[in-house]
Amino acid sequence: MDLKEKLVSSFMAFENKVNVDDPVHEIRLGAIKNFESRGFPTSKEEAWKYTSLRKLQKTNFSVFPKKSKTLEYKEVKKYFLHEIDTYKIVFVDGVYSSYLSETTHDGVDVCLMSSALSKAMYRQLIDLYFNKVASKEEQMTSLNTAFSREGAYIYIPRNKAPLKPIEIIHFATGTEASLMLQPRNLIIAEENAELQIIESHVSLTDNEILTNAVTEIFAAENAIVDFYKVQNDRHSSSLIDNTYIAQKSKSTVRVHTFSFGGKLTRNNLNFYQEGSHIDSTLKGVTIIGEKQHVDHHTLVHHQQPDSESHQDYKGIYGEKSTGVFNGKIIVDEIAQKTNAFQQNNNILISDKATINTKPQLEIFADDVKCSHGCTIGQLDDDAMFYLQSRGIPKKEATALLMYAFTDDVMSSVRIPELKNRINNLIAEKLGVKMGFDL
Repeated sequence: MDLKEKLVSSFMAFENKVNVDDPVHEIRLGAIKNFESRGFPTSKEEAWKYTSLRKLQKTNFSVFPKKSKTLEYKEVKKYFLHEIDTYKIVFVDGVYSSYLSETTHDGVDVCLMSSALSKAMYRQLIDLYFNKVASKEEQMTSLNTAFSREGAYIYIPRNKAPLKPIEIIHFATGTEASLMLQPRNLIIAEENAELQIIESHVSLTDNEILTNAVTEIFAAENAIVDFYKVQNDRHSSSLIDNTYIAQKSKSTVRVHTFSFGGKLTRNNLNFYQEGSHIDSTLKGVTIIGEKQHVDHHTLVHHQQPDSESHQDYKGIYGEKSTGVFNGKIIVDEIAQKTNAFQQNNNILISDKATINTKPQLEIFADDVKCSHGCTIGQLDDDAMFYLQSRGIPKKEATALLMYAFTDDVMSSVRIPELKNRINNLIAEKLGVKMGFDL
């Protein structure tokens, strides 16, 4: 039995565990039918041309963990942003950990998707938002929708903001030889609401882990959402991350993606601008080596006039690593006065590293400012010579140039403690210790 057959057959067992009267029962049924019909995406599809899931499909992943493990905070403290106080939604092998979490219902809801799906008090919001912006056709999204049950549910009413940032952390402990996780997040920011979210996936084992995640974000008028994805997992882990964002007029959503770890990482980031005077920001830093593979697919769809989008992705690729960037901007005919910027810059520090980059513009309006570009190169020899001539060793000089290369992304991180954490991860990836803050 291959992985597709196992998942389809496991769906009935999953359905028996959940309440068939819950508000998303019919949605799940439609989703599993789409996945059963289409199966896993293949490299014959243009969107998956450079990313193959064949090896993952040959792995006998456990769909439901048979064992549970309790983690002590001291064991995992370093994975939290412990320098500041945060709300925490923590899962261990796909199961909510109340011991490690700190949720709230004090004016805002920072809690569990399973609670939102099972309690009548959330029914209206679930009916209004769940699976409304996520793709109904994309296979991995359909697979997640079919098994959607647990994840983070965050609801910020109008004119509200949480007292502190929110961390969403998924731990895998190795209780199974290989485990597949499918978290589902729903984030709603009503008018004038504001919030900051940090999400990470952490394997505490060298056992193989496949995470197929879906996040839906809804930003109402004048809402501000900052979402930070920290992807620094072990090389035995693979992540397929689908994020869908719907924005109303005058809203601001910024997503930063930091991809350093994992064997295979695929990020599908989709913005839908459903109003005017919207600001969408997509930024990312990728630093990988060995045989790691990171694939960024972005979409910004401008549907109304007078809005902006800014994409800036930096990649540093070493050894036999492979990078992919496929960014698409669509500007509808009605979306006049759009200002859309897209840039992808890459450095190859190994002759065996590969990057495939494809910026795309589809513009149907005539009064717009849209630009896109990509570069693939190596470090500047003149800059290296200058730094070394000032007494800076080659290794540290290389690190400084790479820090400078990523600065356009790092400068827009709005949580200082997180920025410092990411800088330290960059230094660790580059194999240096910097004697000053950046």
